Amino acid sequence: MKKAPVNASSFGSLLALLQYAKGYRTRILLAALCSFLNCFFDVMPEILIGIALDVVINQDTSFVASLGFETPKSQILALAFVTLLVWVFESTFQFLYLILWRNLAQDLQADLRQDAYETLQRQDMGFFESRSSGELVSILNDDVNQLERFLDGGANDFLQVFVTVGLVSAVFFYTAPDIAILAILPIPIIIWGAFLFMRKATPRYAAVREHVGSLARRLSNNIGGIATIKSFTAEPREAAALRQASDGYVAANRAAIRISSAFVPLIRMAVLAGFLATFVLGGLQVLEGTLNAGAYGMLVFLTQRLLWPLTSLAQTVDLYERAMASTRRILALINTKTEVRDSGTQRLEKPVRGEVQFKQVSFEYQHSDAGVQQVTLGVPAGSTLALVGATGSGKSTLIKLLQRFYPVNEGVIFVDGTPIEQLPLSELRETMGLVSQDVFLFDGSVRDNIAYGNPSASLDDVMQAAAAAEAADFIQLLPEGYDTPVGERGVKLSGGQRQRLSLARAILKRPAILILDEATSAVDNETEAAIQKSLAVLSRERTVIVVAHRLSTIVQADLIVVLDQGRVVEQGTHAQLLRMNGFYTRQWAVQTGGASEVSI
Repeated sequence: MKKAPVNASSFGSLLALLQYAKGYRTRILLAALCSFLNCFFDVMPEILIGIALDVVINQDTSFVASLGFETPKSQILALAFVTLLVWVFESTFQFLYLILWRNLAQDLQADLRQDAYETLQRQDMGFFESRSSGELVSILNDDVNQLERFLDGGANDFLQVFVTVGLVSAVFFYTAPDIAILAILPIPIIIWGAFLFMRKATPRYAAVREHVGSLARRLSNNIGGIATIKSFTAEPREAAALRQASDGYVAANRAAIRISSAFVPLIRMAVLAGFLATFVLGGLQVLEGTLNAGAYGMLVFLTQRLLWPLTSLAQTVDLYERAMASTRRILALINTKTEVRDSGTQRLEKPVRGEVQFKQVSFEYQHSDAGVQQVTLGVPAGSTLALVGATGSGKSTLIKLLQRFYPVNEGVIFVDGTPIEQLPLSELRETMGLVSQDVFLFDGSVRDNIAYGNPSASLDDVMQAAAAAEAADFIQLLPEGYDTPVGERGVKLSGGQRQRLSLARAILKRPAILILDEATSAVDNETEAAIQKSLAVLSRERTVIVVAHRLSTIVQADLIVVLDQGRVVEQGTHAQLLRMNGFYTRQWAVQTGGASEVSI
């Protein structure tokens, strides 16, 4: 779908939506045509009632008689046949416009949700740090559904109101121009009221959508942190905070409701004025003999047909304003630019060797001084690099930059001699397997989670990866083995079990570069020793980058790099660093019991 600029006004949002839906133009026109034809035949019964009255009153001199139907009986039968056709056509086109508009709504909302989600996937991690998951889910779900509700019925209602006004006004002016002028006088008042309502309602519905996002954000955070809430007995406090957020949403809706509620009585009074004008003036003309009684009956009915549908305009405009407020949020998300451009065209030679180089790399997080500065280091293919340092020293930042979760501010990172900016993101990330300290498992089976990076893997491959990650024993003890559901975020498993599944998932991917970010932090010492033995075998086939706090786990690394406040302060093998008698030596002494504790 084509991206469309977002305009703050409702009309601008509608134009942007139409531009986005350019590929649906034929379907939109066809649906609009069916709505028009349905409306045309829907107006006909009132006209036929007037013609029937004319037949009953004037008989041989009626309008139908002039068409060749001489007897009143034949005229009535002819009108009955025409009425049957009118109702058949009206029902047929109603069926068609319902099908067309509703299918259009389904397809368009599916495209909007898909495009918005794919936009999210392309964003760098900085985007997600500034937006809550609850707010984003609200846009993808609630806002898209709000637009769908308008397309389901509101679009047709808008069209039918204006088509009805046009058709009925034409009949009025043809039959009784002087009455027509009085009958349509309320219409400008109604339209003025509609535009006034739209102008007043737009900021109020924008506020409603913001409160929806805020409420969704709080609900998402609280559900995700329910264990913390319970452990701190914070249920009453969180319930009160949710009540406050909910009250804000209710208050925002009430402000919008006050505007929409005032619109309906205004329209009703305008409708009454038009109806009374037709009723009184038309009746007087019939009594004076200047207007046919049948025409008078038709005009009275048509006045209702002309003006009464406008009473629903308030509800339609209300639905429209809500939909346009949602449209602005959806298209704003779709049009969001990512800092990490996926424009690379180079390809790595196969098989990928896994050589990594950082040259004068600098990066700083937005609204923070944290990051890395002028980092230069090389990791030969098939070697093991260990990154150590205090919390916040930049270890995990280097890993994120290597995977292009963020764009570097200065310098270049190479994989097999190719700058990573020149590689497609899929090409780059397919070469890597990440095991993070913060493990995320998807709501599926154990097997599904291990095979996530290689969906076509056989059960034997999955079992081998589990064995390498020292996960096979505990998996066999689960109720359904590899088919056991792990629950949302792996809630049914312990921290150590989740971490071993994450490691198995990375192993099964068979990456050229294996990244372990505190990969054994949640396992016991015995399991860690077994995993370290397995990793020693795995590291012979690939480049391994390890972030570690426990220095005992990285003594065999080919290169250990010590970071402090984003800078490389020491690097070398374990033995070389100990001989330097510097930062690494002091931390080794702390962890082996030779000095007071210092965080690393």
